[in-house]
Amino acid sequence: MLKASDFGDDFLWGVVIAAAQNEGAYKTDGRGLSIWDQFANKQGKIKGSATPSVACDFYHRYKDDLLLVKALGFKVFRFSISWSRILPLGTGKVNQEGIQFYHRLIDECINLDLIPYVTLYHWDLPAALEKEGGWTSTHLLKWFSRYVQICTQEYGNKVKNWIVLNEPMGFTSLGYMIAKHAPGKMGLSNFLPAIHNAVMAQAEGGRIIRANVPHANIGTSFSCSEIIPATQNKKDIDAAKRIDILLNRLFIEPSLGMGYPSDDFALMDKLYLHNKAWKFTERMQFDFDFIGVQNYFPVVVKHNSVIPIIQASDNSAKSRKVPITDMGWEVNPNSFYNIIRQFAAYPNVKKIIISENGAFYKDKIINGVINDINRIQYFQQYLEALLKAKNSGINIAGYFAWTLMDNFEWSEGYHARFGLVHVDFKTQLRTVKQSGHWFRQFLAQ
Repeated sequence: MLKASDFGDDFLWGVVIAAAQNEGAYKTDGRGLSIWDQFANKQGKIKGSATPSVACDFYHRYKDDLLLVKALGFKVFRFSISWSRILPLGTGKVNQEGIQFYHRLIDECINLDLIPYVTLYHWDLPAALEKEGGWTSTHLLKWFSRYVQICTQEYGNKVKNWIVLNEPMGFTSLGYMIAKHAPGKMGLSNFLPAIHNAVMAQAEGGRIIRANVPHANIGTSFSCSEIIPATQNKKDIDAAKRIDILLNRLFIEPSLGMGYPSDDFALMDKLYLHNKAWKFTERMQFDFDFIGVQNYFPVVVKHNSVIPIIQASDNSAKSRKVPITDMGWEVNPNSFYNIIRQFAAYPNVKKIIISENGAFYKDKIINGVINDINRIQYFQQYLEALLKAKNSGINIAGYFAWTLMDNFEWSEGYHARFGLVHVDFKTQLRTVKQSGHWFRQFLAQ
């Protein structure tokens, strides 16, 4: 039977939350609005017309929620800082009440002997900066650098573990290319500068942390999926290579000093020319102490000449009749193993942390019990694949489960529940699911 001790005594077990998805208190104590506060109020953008204005009310309930983290046996608590809580307008005046909230949160982690891993940007740009172009703006790097300066100077004597960006491919593509997420922009004219700004910001953020926090452990996180060609036909194989560049290679390779992928792919040519990328190769690079790998599903790709630029589309998991979560995402632990190996194969990747992984299943409460056996099986299978990767010689330092508790799941609203703890959003009552109890027993062994 799999147990936590199989991974070694120094392996880091953690859970993750994000400010925009959990804190609520959207106008409390001087916080400014984020792009998600605005986006959620647009008709038809979020399932059930949900907004993140209350969410899990973590802002007021953090002490009890940290006790839950402790009770479940986790050692690491990964959370993000809300940029608009620190700088309500994104620039200008610092909000001291926001500063003090994160001091209290960090102090409480330390009191409970939890290790804080702080994410500087988890998708919630201040709305005031979006008016000025947001991630597409030539001023983005200046804005972001000041925000990182403030956070690291404030918390650097208490926090040693930092993650610069959460999933840049996620927020640039969903927010600035296909408009499914905030701020709801579309097209290459938004996507190309957003990509470049994110690539520059992850490296610049790393440099600022290094300057301000002695002995910091600095990482950044990437969403990733094993890309599998639908057939061995050359057109499908080439389509899979293009999607691999887009979903897996686009952000990590510049950070490793390799520049943007230079394969034969029209999108890369456009990106390169649009951002005069040849000028920036050195500034796009930073020597990260660890890479955060975040995996939820593989993607099976076929050639599709109708789709502009990428000339590819995916064969949905449903159509392939494979096991899926209630998000429609394929459950494939072997693919998890493969993508870890792919990222570990870069010579300059020193260490990997699985900084997110988890599953949405519709939970049923029967007599106060949530017996989410499918989620337990998911974690068992994925952790077995992780142990296999670790035992193959890959330097994997930790695993952080997504997520501590059900929360505002972006465009899915409160419908998609990934938590180890159930939240009744009417009463804010927390109930530990059987998967949470399973983790507690697993971590004790």
